[in-house]
Amino acid sequence: MKEEIKNLIEQGEKDFEVAQKNFKIEEYYVSAFLCQQAIEKILKAYFIIIKGKSAGATHSLIYLAKETCIPKGFYDFLGSLTPEFITTRYPDVAGDAPYKLYHKDKVEVYLNKSSELIKWIKNQINKQ
Repeated sequence: MKEEIKNLIEQGEKDFEVAQKNFKIEEYYVSAFLCQQAIEKILKAYFIIIKGKSAGATHSLIYLAKETCIPKGFYDFLGSLTPEFITTRYPDVAGDAPYKLYHKDKVEVYLNKSSELIKWIKNQINKQ
């Protein structure tokens, strides 16, 4: 496996691990941000495996999913997760301090769906 792919997967897995830890200490906005980061990195690694080239500077999880034939059942989740790399960090984007806007139920969905998608992608990679 190429070093770039390995590094993206490892960092994505670490981001997801830290997302889970932040969820446990009720830092929901950090958890949401790290779910987005984990999925973006793992999708970019999968993109390289499928396409043989980098996805570039995109942050669109839907684009990455479509290009890599991720099951459509994940698209609603990916559509809601995509903007979290910005809204979790900037009050002028979120309309308030981001830490005030995230709650357990929403982020728990992000964690569960992220876990499902990571497992699906890793299963596909193992079949290669």
